[in-house]
Amino acid sequence: MRFLFFSFLLSVHSFTFADSLDNAGQSVDFEKFVKSYKQSMVKKLRKKGIPGAALSVVKVDGGEFAYGYGKTKRVGGNPVDSNTRFRLASVSKTFAGSLAAKLATQGQLQLDDTVTKYLPDFHFHSRDKKLRVSHLLSHSSGLVPNAYDNLIESRMAYDKIKAKLADVEPICSPGRCYGYQNVMFSLIGDVIEQSTSMDYDTWVNEFLFKPLNMKNASLGMKAMVKDDNYAHPHVRARKRWYTTKLKPNYYKVAPAAGVNASASDMVQWLKAQLGEYPSVLSKESLALQATPHINTKKELKRRVWRSNLKKAQYGLGWRIYDYKGETIYYHSGWVQGYRADLLVIPRLELGFSLMINAEAGILNELTTDFLDLTLKQFNKKRA
Repeated sequence: MRFLFFSFLLSVHSFTFADSLDNAGQSVDFEKFVKSYKQSMVKKLRKKGIPGAALSVVKVDGGEFAYGYGKTKRVGGNPVDSNTRFRLASVSKTFAGSLAAKLATQGQLQLDDTVTKYLPDFHFHSRDKKLRVSHLLSHSSGLVPNAYDNLIESRMAYDKIKAKLADVEPICSPGRCYGYQNVMFSLIGDVIEQSTSMDYDTWVNEFLFKPLNMKNASLGMKAMVKDDNYAHPHVRARKRWYTTKLKPNYYKVAPAAGVNASASDMVQWLKAQLGEYPSVLSKESLALQATPHINTKKELKRRVWRSNLKKAQYGLGWRIYDYKGETIYYHSGWVQGYRADLLVIPRLELGFSLMINAEAGILNELTTDFLDLTLKQFNKKRA
């Protein structure tokens, strides 16, 4: 009888589902649209035996939805609700990118400055003077992809891992090639602390989470397990999902992978990305974070999307795609026992987030389902 539980939460605010909900003038009942997707999603999650999930959907002037499914643990867990915390893994990078863009537009940080201006003791081979703050956030430092991720998974402290970056031979000059990073990316936390005299955790908590009313959002393992309402990680073995131990490893690189959040939190984060909280993230900040810095050609070969991707780039903590002619902002996350996806379609003023407490490829299919259904529904009358 597991998976019979689910909850569907509309915002505490009143909703009006207008006859015309998109910029192209189509008439769409957005509540009905989301419910239809939700029903399909639940069927697929049940079929795969996924323990728990959290869905968030937002459309400006259309509605906002936070939905919990399943259980926090496969056996003996609590029902997942809209306040259940999940790990965002690399979706955490969107918070770092947005914060950096916010600080840059406020003049507290210069993206074109060299990293050594803020971190004079940091040494990056012989190309220190060419490494800019923007290179950290766009994975264009020139390092081989995932440099020293193996050490993140060890017991080595972040400061010691960071120091070892000086030993890595770059494969290109900064800004010339793309190589996805976690350790190098997380230097943005050190840069922010040095440029503002306030640590990264304080910035995120006090200037993003609190003003956005993200009541369950947090950084770090201690905050994740503060009470029982968190989704436990699950791994696949012998054709079943098994609850596994929550590992602290990737929490040590907080800007890259340290955020925890619930479905209700992600509603607020999507609203901020859609310009609903200009005092927190201004139009200038949102535009800056979505400015492409490097082409990510390998992303054009994404197994699920490759036939529809026309262009793939990376901005500041955000992927920027041309998907079937539509500009979308996206990021995925994956650490042991968790997967997460975040999607924004700016033209349609629409956002989507889905988190699961299992390492399952079904997440790719579910995100693609939502994206394709959305574009089909809202573009069907476009000339």
